[in-house]
Amino acid sequence: MTRTASKPRFATLLLLLGGLLALAPFTPSAAALVGGAALALGLGNPHQERTQAWTHHLLPLAVVGLGADMNLRAVARAGLHGLGYTALSLSLVLALGWWLARLFKVERDAGLLISVGTAICGGSAIAAVAPVLRAKEQEISVALATVFLLNAAALLLFPPIGHAAGLSQDGFGLWAALAIHDTSSVVGAGLAYGPRALEVATTVKLARALWIVPLTLGIGWLVARRATVAPDAPPLKQPWFIAGFLAMAALVTFVPALHGAGQAVAFGARRLLVLTLFLIGAGLSREALRSVGLRPLLQGLVLWLLVASLGLGAVKMGWLTVG
Repeated sequence: MTRTASKPRFATLLLLLGGLLALAPFTPSAAALVGGAALALGLGNPHQERTQAWTHHLLPLAVVGLGADMNLRAVARAGLHGLGYTALSLSLVLALGWWLARLFKVERDAGLLISVGTAICGGSAIAAVAPVLRAKEQEISVALATVFLLNAAALLLFPPIGHAAGLSQDGFGLWAALAIHDTSSVVGAGLAYGPRALEVATTVKLARALWIVPLTLGIGWLVARRATVAPDAPPLKQPWFIAGFLAMAALVTFVPALHGAGQAVAFGARRLLVLTLFLIGAGLSREALRSVGLRPLLQGLVLWLLVASLGLGAVKMGWLTVG
């Protein structure tokens, strides 16, 4: 009886410790998500309803803070130059993701989250879309886990593949921005390839990240028109945080004195996002994972391989250029 009673206390202690570690600068996103999931699946989460509620509050706040890391002028220049092929590539990735989700019989919301994360900017896009999509905890967790796994692979594989394919610095930077999910991994791969690759990759990726805004608004509109909603879906979140994201980016861009403060806010938002990922992992259960299965991971892997291959071919053939 004593051992049974002490298990929830130990789990609560680990939950608090894990949350504190998630806020530490040295804790990576993937480790936070995996740590939360290990806690929930191993010992159980005695505060699951509370952690899930915190997740829905913290995700939008983290997205708003991420806007403080945007330079709208640089992003607008890159975005206007590549407006056509950016819109085309995003449409193509979302269409391929939809087709693969149907092919592998992936749940609608999980498939859409994986497609959005692949098309735009990984975990940040999933974090932005999930509240308005009213996605379930297990769907968010699986989508994020898929993105983080492929991110790690891309960080290691892209530079040697780029050298083997004979890509220039500009070419590799463009390819990395198109085919690697998260901005952090894009920056890491560009840094490994060279300074010009880093500059191109970062600018193009940030320009793509702004597409979070229209996409989230569009998905929010579609969700509001749904005739039926799953009974266990979280409450509908209006995408107010997208306006906050843009307002934060505009402040930092057009008020130079706020640049330093913006960097601090963006750093805090990234740590808040990592904490949120830990809480998302802690909201998992064995039953939820069994209901989702491995099909979303297969969808994400095949979609990423298609995007990376098509992007490499387009850059190599000169169809996509920096300008």
